[in-house]
Amino acid sequence: MQGKRILLGISGGIAAYKIVTLIRLLIKSGAEVKCILTPASCDFISPLTVATLSKNPVGIEFWDKSDGTWSNHVEYGLWADVFLIAPLTANTLHKLAHGGCNNLLLATYLSMKCPVIVAPAMDLDMYIHPTTKRNLEIIAGDGVLVIPAESGELASGLIGQGRMAEPETLFESLEAFFENSSELVGKRILITAGPTYEALDPVRFIGNHSSGKMGFALAENILRKGAEVVLISGPTKLDLKHNNLTLVKVQSAENMLHAVQEHWSNSDAGIFSAAVADYRPLNVAEQKIKKSEENLTIELIKNPDILGWAGSMKSEKQILVGFALETTNGKAYAEDKLTRKNLDFIVLNSLEDHGAGFGFDTNKISILDNHNNFTSFELMSKANVAKDIVNYLKKYLK
Repeated sequence: MQGKRILLGISGGIAAYKIVTLIRLLIKSGAEVKCILTPASCDFISPLTVATLSKNPVGIEFWDKSDGTWSNHVEYGLWADVFLIAPLTANTLHKLAHGGCNNLLLATYLSMKCPVIVAPAMDLDMYIHPTTKRNLEIIAGDGVLVIPAESGELASGLIGQGRMAEPETLFESLEAFFENSSELVGKRILITAGPTYEALDPVRFIGNHSSGKMGFALAENILRKGAEVVLISGPTKLDLKHNNLTLVKVQSAENMLHAVQEHWSNSDAGIFSAAVADYRPLNVAEQKIKKSEENLTIELIKNPDILGWAGSMKSEKQILVGFALETTNGKAYAEDKLTRKNLDFIVLNSLEDHGAGFGFDTNKISILDNHNNFTSFELMSKANVAKDIVNYLKKYLK
């Protein structure tokens, strides 16, 4: 943390008093700290206390009415290595999600050139309200890292989730951010995600139930480590935004192949997690197929082997990772695929495991590498599965 520039944004919640401890921890670690308070937060924490502990003037208003000095929100955005907003109230969250800009903190957020981390703090009912969940999803989609609220006693007297993470947890999160955010700087990772849809006619298609959650979780994890990511995604409801992200949306396997061919040669590694349809209709009807005969026969032809193409074109310096979703004999099929596709390692999951596979927020995987190592992991969230896969990938990247 020595020399790191931390900008703290403090909004008007009772948890603001905890920021005193966080500032002391940051200063003790050698970090530089500047703070911006919303006008409402001054009811909960003294600007004089914050200025004294941070050893820097505090920003509150757009300008100092006593002498007309302007508080330059753009300069704040250029100065900081990271912007942590804690506590993040429901009101400030709403404005972050929808572009509100009626105070210095919000104007600074809209001008930030560095990553933003937030620590929500609000009462139980507010925290679990669909509007709050939706707003958190919006800012997460904009690339903001959310430190979830913890469970405990709340100011209302209720017990439950909504309590801001403790100052020590926030400090550890910042340490982890700086440790992780530079691990893959300079690397370019290609990821495929989601299903492909193979058209039968203008309204129907052959596809599968892949949600794309695994691939998007991988992209989020890698972006946090400083790499550039090219995410080639089939049809999915998911979205992701980040300055280091190139998101390419495709429909069919042929579309995905062309996108991979465009980006693969410039990539240090590829993680091919997409569930590509193996076959497509030989002929696509120009008009909607009408129900007429009792039976309908559709001739299918093989789709291009995208992973196989990448393996055949892989240089000695490139790392290639594949996925295998199986129902039986998973390890045997994975071993065969690892060899045939020229992979460095393969991620195996099985539909026989409850909570694994398409549509779930969880997954249970095993990893088989080209050194004949076979490692199994427990069922966990796809975000944590992504972390394990990326940690495995880091062993190969030099």
